[in-house]
Parts: sequence; C-alpha cells; structure tokens
Amino acid sequence: MKISASIYSDKSRSLKDVVDDLVQHQVNLLHVDCNDDPSVFNDIKEIRSFCDLPIDLHLITSSPEKYFDLLRETPVDYLTIQYESLNHDKFHGFKIPNDLLCKKGIAITTETPIEIFESYLDYDFILIMATVPGQSGGLFDRDNFYKIRKFRKKYPSKSIHVDGGVNGEVSFILRNLGVSCSVSGSYLFTSPSVGHALFNLQSRNLGSTYTVSDFMIPIEECPVITSNESSLKTTLQTIENGNLGFCLILNNDQKLDGLISSADIRKSLLNNLSDLKNLSVDKMINFNPLTVFDHNTVIDLLKIIKSAKFPVMYLPVVDKDFKAKGIVNFVHLIKGEV
Repeated sequence: MKISASIYSDKSRSLKDVVDDLVQHQVNLLHVDCNDDPSVFNDIKEIRSFCDLPIDLHLITSSPEKYFDLLRETPVDYLTIQYESLNHDKFHGFKIPNDLLCKKGIAITTETPIEIFESYLDYDFILIMATVPGQSGGLFDRDNFYKIRKFRKKYPSKSIHVDGGVNGEVSFILRNLGVSCSVSGSYLFTSPSVGHALFNLQSRNLGSTYTVSDFMIPIEECPVITSNESSLKTTLQTIENGNLGFCLILNNDQKLDGLISSADIRKSLLNNLSDLKNLSVDKMINFNPLTVFDHNTVIDLLKIIKSAKFPVMYLPVVDKDFKAKGIVNFVHLIKGEV
C-alpha cells in the first residue's frame, strides 16, 4: 500500500524542510489539500523546483473547472475531486478533461454511499474520507471498513484510496482489505519521526482499537453449506461461486463444523483415485480449522497468524459460542506486500 503524506499537516517547518524529510524517508506520494485556494499551486510549483515525487492533489471546491488551466500549467499526478462540494444541479458525473494526464478520483465522506461512483466509472479510483475532509488529526470511522469491502466487491478493477485517521493498526486492516493508497498527515508528523511512523504504517501495528468483527467478511457474504446438504456437487459449486478457494461447513445451529478448501479436495482425490465412485465429502472436511473470535483484536489476530505452523490464507470467524460469524481473508494483504 502506498503512503501519501499530507504536507500541510506539519505547520512547524517550512514546506521545503517537510518535503525534504518525506523524500529522505521514501514516502510514495505528496498529498496536497486545496480548499478552494488557487495559491496552493504556488506551493506545487515550489515543490516541483526541488522534488519530483508524485503530487496527489485533493480539490475541494464547487467549481473544479476554474482550476483546469492551473492544472495544465502545473500538472499533478493524481487529481481527486470532492463529491460533496460539487454543485450537483450543475454537475452530474463531473468530467475531468482528457488532456489532464493524471490519475483521476472522486472523494466521498462516510455518509455518502459508494453507489455515486456509477456516475464516475471513467475515473481511476475512489478516495474514502474516513474523517472530515481537509481537517487533520481525526479518528478513523470504522463504518468505512464496510464501505471499502463493498466497493472492492462492486468495482474490482478500481483502486481505493483512504484519507483520515490512518495509524499503524488501521493501516494493517486497510492493506488486508485491498486498499492501494492511504493518506497520512498528523500521524506521520506527531510520531517520534517520519521514519518511525512510516515503518508502523507499512510493516506492523501498535495497540488495538478495532476487533475482527469490524472488518471481517460477514457470514451472509461467505460461501457456506450445511452439514446435511454437503454433497460433492453442492460443495464444488459453492466453492466455485464463492471465488475464495474454500467453503464453510455449518450445522443447523449455525455452529462451525469445519471447512473444505480446494487443497482438501485435491488431497482427497489423490488419495482415492482408484475408487472415485465412493469419494465422500466427509473425508474432505477439515473438522479442526484454525479460527479467530469476532471479539479478538488485531493484535490477537496477528498472534494467531504468527503461531500457525503453516501459511494462513484465511480464517473462519466465530463468536464465543462457536457460531460462525464470517471470515478474514488475507489475499489482498499478501498481494500488497509483494
């Protein structure tokens, strides 16, 4: 996951000192908030005079078109338009001119549904504002975990950027959800050093505020079959439709009996090649899968992963009564780390 550093979050140093510090610590992008203030482009010109890091411009205005000539004169690499600030009587699916050769995104606040993206399908990404746009130091709103999962499922080819309240723990969760870029401001500059903060954002977590239930895939969206319907055909079709490489096996009380993965099926086939007619689904079930509780923290989750004697690709989530609540899938996290 790329880190876009919000340059205006450090008000104690000159712009050049801030940017030089970020360059030295190899931040990925420079995030510039423009609250309807054309003078921001003077700062972008100054940055361009001594630095070639990609500029990530967040434009918060009711009239983005008045900035187009400025953008032609001083190009940026990423341009995000704040949806809520647009005059929606005038703009519906606001178009950014094709001659502005940058990645294009639309930003929304927590209250705005992701379905507005239907009018911006030619854009490259969505920026989900997890705190108040343009304000530094807010807390991440956990409702956005659901929005990120929903957007990833609905628009799999589009990138997701997140701005607001991103610390080490939130960063781990965002990487796990497949977020490609997060904006960080106050967290970067209030840490002991920029390098210390970047290490936490990109490598590990500190403390635990969120639980597994905040960001898991809920059981309603998981590939599931009950024990009494676990025929071979049903099992294979459920795994195929779920597109996750496994399905959960539940009893009539919604408690987790086990799971069947593609690897379990492959092993069972290899062990029964001489007698495939008598191949039984029961022989494929892993009745003792590694699990995590829905109330476990991110630190608890990491401890479970680290203690496993095998690579963990996913974990069934259960409550204290061992009823199935969902899954945590690590595919996006693994992709983001390679």
